[in-house]
Amino acid sequence: MSPENWYLTEDLDDFLARAGDFLSAQPALHTVLLTTTDALRRRGRHFYGPEDPVFGVLEGNGDGRVRAALLHTPPFPAHVTALTPVAADALADRLAELDHTVSGISGPRETAEAVAAAWRRRTGATGTVQQRQRLYRLAELTVPQPRPEGRARIADDGDRALLERWYGEFAQAVGNGAGRDPAAWADARIAHGGVTLWETPDGTPVSLAGVTPETAGQVRVAPVYTPAGLRGRGYAGAATAEVSRAARAAGTAEILLFTDLANPTSNALYQLIGYRPVADFAVWRFGADGPKKTDGGRRP
Repeated sequence: MSPENWYLTEDLDDFLARAGDFLSAQPALHTVLLTTTDALRRRGRHFYGPEDPVFGVLEGNGDGRVRAALLHTPPFPAHVTALTPVAADALADRLAELDHTVSGISGPRETAEAVAAAWRRRTGATGTVQQRQRLYRLAELTVPQPRPEGRARIADDGDRALLERWYGEFAQAVGNGAGRDPAAWADARIAHGGVTLWETPDGTPVSLAGVTPETAGQVRVAPVYTPAGLRGRGYAGAATAEVSRAARAAGTAEILLFTDLANPTSNALYQLIGYRPVADFAVWRFGADGPKKTDGGRRP
């Protein structure tokens, strides 16, 4: 395998056999790939959409050591770990051979920018930044004060319709309206106790904070959502603090979350709770003028 040759597969077990140790060695930086592959193992290969996911591994220097990894679960952008500029060029070449649309790229900020530029050179399709993100890690937990009246509880089967509705509203708000099915998301989260609701003293849910299952010693808090008419009352901070406390009490080593850097309110809130910056990421969307199918329509 040449230094910049990407190995692509649709076999999740094959991918994890090759890249599992690499991903687990830096669980914070690789949280997206760890949590997404865990969801695919638990819920099936089409949990994120009807198209087959594609996985990639970059090995080099003739020693078989994994240098980078790729995960593409359409319709979401492909997600990649940190790359050199040369490896980003090689990835753009390889992605252009896929027989399904590559809608975008996400990953560490400089890597995502390099892949987007390489994609434009390779295909002529332009890219635009959809979101700039910051990854945070929980340090010392601080519960925001004053704490709103009410209590936290784990969502159960009786909350399924509420979770579906709120997840759909959240997806639309962040621009992921074409993402996974809200019912499948709700079922998956209920199955592992992965949503904490904050409810008022009369038992009315007013906010939620989700958390991914633990894998490789890390979990990620996502999503956090409060309906528009209920914001500014401390509900999201209370729910996030509670889900973070529970994860720490369970012995999780790395408790993580992403923020949209365009939202100063959420960034300030999470730092108040005790989250500290780890790295910046970016999500790019590609234009529709790039190639859709090549190589006779065969998947790699």
